[in-house]
Amino acid sequence: MNFGMVFIWASFIFAFGAALLSTPFKIKKINLSYKFEIMSFLFISLTCMLFLYYLYNVEASYTYVYQHSSLDLGWYYRLSAMWAGQQGSLLLWSWALSFILLIMRYTSQNRSEMVEYTRTISLFILSVYLLILVLDNPFAVYYVKAQSIAISNWNPFVHAYHLQDGQGLNPLLRNPWMAVHPPVLFIGYAAFTIPFAATISGMLLNDDGWKNIAGDWMRVGWLFLTAGIGLGGFWAYEVLGWGAWYWSWDPVETSSLIPWLASTAFLHTRYSKKEKFTFTAPLLSTCSFILVVFATFVTRSGMWASVHSWQDFTAESLLIGLFLLTIIVSSTYLLTRKYFEEQN
Repeated sequence: MNFGMVFIWASFIFAFGAALLSTPFKIKKINLSYKFEIMSFLFISLTCMLFLYYLYNVEASYTYVYQHSSLDLGWYYRLSAMWAGQQGSLLLWSWALSFILLIMRYTSQNRSEMVEYTRTISLFILSVYLLILVLDNPFAVYYVKAQSIAISNWNPFVHAYHLQDGQGLNPLLRNPWMAVHPPVLFIGYAAFTIPFAATISGMLLNDDGWKNIAGDWMRVGWLFLTAGIGLGGFWAYEVLGWGAWYWSWDPVETSSLIPWLASTAFLHTRYSKKEKFTFTAPLLSTCSFILVVFATFVTRSGMWASVHSWQDFTAESLLIGLFLLTIIVSSTYLLTRKYFEEQN
């Protein structure tokens, strides 16, 4: 039985259930929502551990393992293969966001309506990430069908076709920086979710309490994103030979720099002594996260040629695009409403 596939489904069901049960409607059951959130985190954690086990032991029957791991790789490269492809990267991102939500829950001094709204929006965003993993499952497996080799992305009961070894990592990824650059970057991306959710909550509730939540977590996201970009720069300088400067305006690199600039600007407005950024601050906060999702869409859609791009446009790319469109439209509506309210 393909337990990894089942774990992915369970983590999505519990995350989505936790989000629904925390909405401010008649179905609201906050204690059950908390339990579902913990269950989702546990299943995501089990999924990650099982995924790393398969990569380390080169269980090449799984398509992701076959494409990114091999017996000739050192143990650290086999484990680093988790974030060598899109499914593994998104799995790491989802785990980081789930862990951040638990940290926020246990470090919040009070369970205010602002905190609860922020949690609910973040859980819905986590559910979108997990839904993408359900559709593009990292535990897809090779099996024999009508005397040919097929791939099962849905059936956990198929008999896997045994393969002794995989293709291994892309030569560009066989570098010690591979162990640190992607996970640091994805933790930063995950942390950007909380400021966005807090900002949306603040505009919905007309509550300035969002600034404290957004400011604290934006600093965390900014630190990790800064470190991730810097580490990636050193890696590019060493491997790609881009000359005296490590930046070559690669499209995906640039798409990660833009949210860094937006988040830097937000932090300046948030901690400015002048209280005159009542519209600019939420604008920059929402833009920071939107630009992170845009960077993800660029990487997964294949719309720009890049050393970071993984594939052509797929159904999963379409889902990310629809998610991006949804947060742009909703953010634009709330920001526009806030702007005109301040003008009156």
